[in-house]
Amino acid sequence: MSTENEGNAVPAAPSVPPVPGAAPEGSTAPAPGAGSHDVTAGGTADGPAPAAPSRPAYEPAAASPEAPGHSPRPEPATAPIPVHGGEAPPSAPAQHAGGGWPPPPPTVPSYGGGSGGPAWGAPLPEQRPGRKRAGGLAAAALAAALVAGGVGGGVGYWAAERNDNSSSSTTVSAASPGDLKRDPGTVAAVAANALPSVVTIEAKANGADIEGSEGEGGTGTGFVYDKEGHILTNNHVVASAADGGTVSAIFSNGKKYDAEVVGRAQGYDVAVLKLKNAPAGLDPLALGDSEKVAVGDSTIAIGAPFGLSNTVTTGIISAKNRPVASGDGASGKNSYMSALQTDASINPGNSGGPLLDSRGAVIGINSAIQSAGNGGFGQTQAGSIGLGFAIPVNQAKTVAEQLIKTGRPVYPVIGATVDMSEQGSGARITEEGAGGSPPVTPNGPAAKAGLKPGDVITRFNGKPIDSGPTLISEIWTHKPGDKVAMTFERDGKSQNVEVVLGERKGDS
Repeated sequence: MSTENEGNAVPAAPSVPPVPGAAPEGSTAPAPGAGSHDVTAGGTADGPAPAAPSRPAYEPAAASPEAPGHSPRPEPATAPIPVHGGEAPPSAPAQHAGGGWPPPPPTVPSYGGGSGGPAWGAPLPEQRPGRKRAGGLAAAALAAALVAGGVGGGVGYWAAERNDNSSSSTTVSAASPGDLKRDPGTVAAVAANALPSVVTIEAKANGADIEGSEGEGGTGTGFVYDKEGHILTNNHVVASAADGGTVSAIFSNGKKYDAEVVGRAQGYDVAVLKLKNAPAGLDPLALGDSEKVAVGDSTIAIGAPFGLSNTVTTGIISAKNRPVASGDGASGKNSYMSALQTDASINPGNSGGPLLDSRGAVIGINSAIQSAGNGGFGQTQAGSIGLGFAIPVNQAKTVAEQLIKTGRPVYPVIGATVDMSEQGSGARITEEGAGGSPPVTPNGPAAKAGLKPGDVITRFNGKPIDSGPTLISEIWTHKPGDKVAMTFERDGKSQNVEVVLGERKGDS
């Protein structure tokens, strides 16, 4: 964004109308394809993971993924929101593409006179002596109207003051800022209440502070999870600093605190930090219920897009249950979510920030964006085009509690390796497992339900499945031990079974 004209005083009337410049557009690199995924282990196979049905560019220091609601047709890949300031991570099977969004050039005002009138900058016609006073006043008022864009009512008051026939003057008093109050439930009121509990996160890899080093780092967002000083954010925001790096959190009042990583869940793209020497009086954000969110509900996103801390944007929930895959730009592995989709503006640096409802309750963690394709003008980072994706808060809360308690995530699994490259027909169980392991884990959940290599899973707990990433996104919305209905096809025939989900601890 350009701040070239911010804070400048209104110039005197120009002799030539200003001419707007062209606005460049941004672009991002396309995401690569992917291989197979071991749903038993919850990790990807040796080969790269395929792009999710629809994935936006994400913003950890990178892009975000976007996928259609189980659409049988393949869609653009998405990636986690890039972390501002960090090196753009290599496109993962589920990473975002970047794009630009400069506003259209302003309309050039017409200053020329009509037929019979003087042209802009031309001398005014000579006034008759008897009307010199009134004509001079009219000319002055006209000139003021052309150049007083920010003066407003002051022009009218000035003209009245010059009127010799006026027997009285009028004084107008405006309310002071302290007298302005925002009603509860307005965006301004919600933002004012939430901002003190939102932090800008600075993550630096080991050696990033050494002059001449090439250590990675970047800026993301997080929010206060509890009074003990735990901060909830995205894994991709802090991934670069996880091994010997440094992490700090800056509050909206400018106070900065060192933090440590309590735990990370790469598959869920969730991480928990804890403030060192946390201040007293922390006010955790209230958590909503993402299951009750409806398409069309209002949303408010808070974050630090491109390093601009405490930025508030608004929108609506434009879709639910979007299967999204995105990478953290470091491990080469993907994260999967059945995301809330919003058109609130989300950009690099928003990653890990809260997505709020109209009451100010957290309904999701902003994690990824879908960006426009390659554009040009030297832009390499992703930009908002109105397709953002957030991890539902119900899932994020479950993961956060696991990380605070044990430091390790727990993933539900079905015990089968599925093809991550096919889209549109379902999730096919591969003929060979990852790393030479069996494609269907002996005595695992899928094996007990009677599934075999080559079977194509088409529905999971009542929801259509069009690909491997979609299946994983749905599995990971559940917990180990949950009983789910599953439909699969074998030799052209459809069968229904019940599966009890197993578990896998930690990222592999």
